[in-house]
Amino acid sequence: MAYTNSQKRQHIMELQTYLYAISLMDNRIPGVVPDGTYGAETVNEVKAFQEIYGLPVTGNTDSATWRKIVSVYKGYLHAAPIGYHAFPSSAYTVHSGDHGQLVYILQAMLNDIGNNYDNSPCISVNGDYDTQTSEAVRLFQKRSGLPQNGDVDSGTWNMLVRCCEHINATLLKNKG
Repeated sequence: MAYTNSQKRQHIMELQTYLYAISLMDNRIPGVVPDGTYGAETVNEVKAFQEIYGLPVTGNTDSATWRKIVSVYKGYLHAAPIGYHAFPSSAYTVHSGDHGQLVYILQAMLNDIGNNYDNSPCISVNGDYDTQTSEAVRLFQKRSGLPQNGDVDSGTWNMLVRCCEHINATLLKNKG
């Protein structure tokens, strides 16, 4: 059976997808968005990979290069989780009216606390720093001995993170 153009594009897409994922972890690899075409950008991406990993720098994906790409990709998939630092700086404050990813994370932490402590409310996780979020922050601040202003500065954030880490550690301990 002949190797079709469609199959070739699928294999190139797979290669590009692995290399793109690797580029997210290693900024020495140029990140090329997968498009199914083995053009100049893909050649440069393969060459960079080959150079970094001690392979002959040809820009072609021979079997040794392919095996190494798959191995590196799988290594990243099975690596320890990377911490995500969402809070921008110690001078930053999140408050009523804000919205976005940071508020989602804040609400998820507050909701996690609410799910694990009877005296804390569960709140909506919607990305909008609304009255419900502000009240849950105030209650958390009160119980943590923090100023009760309903705003999240780095002190309140750090206390929330530690509380959630404690919850997760306890859950893992009880699971095992």
